[in-house]
Amino acid sequence: MYVRKRRRPVSEINVVPYIDVMLVLLIIFMVTAPLVTQGVKVDLPKAQAQPLDEESKPPLVASVNAQGQYFLNVGDSQQEPMSAVDLATLVAAHLQVEPETPVVVKGDGAVAYSQVVQLMVLLQRAGAPSVGLMTAPPEE
Repeated sequence: MYVRKRRRPVSEINVVPYIDVMLVLLIIFMVTAPLVTQGVKVDLPKAQAQPLDEESKPPLVASVNAQGQYFLNVGDSQQEPMSAVDLATLVAAHLQVEPETPVVVKGDGAVAYSQVVQLMVLLQRAGAPSVGLMTAPPEE
């Protein structure tokens, strides 16, 4: 007579499908994470910072002071504090006339970083192809 053995229940979990799903999700998140990040495009220098050429056009200097007021200096002419809408309108108008004009942000050392970023976004929306940051040389 043939006697059949009783099968015992298996108390182990097969984890191979879970590992496969986890690896697929990991690859999906690794591919999509760089696409989701937001930020302001800034062209970082590849070498030490050099001053602008004297032959180049005078830059548009957009400034924000410690109180959060905006200013726009075209070359050596300085103007009164202005609203964000007025600054964006003036920058857009100037860039339509002279599109090769460099745009530089000058932020007070005491101003919040978020206000400098807001100014850079404002300039980017006004049509500035790239925005530079103005710095002062360190004192020795």
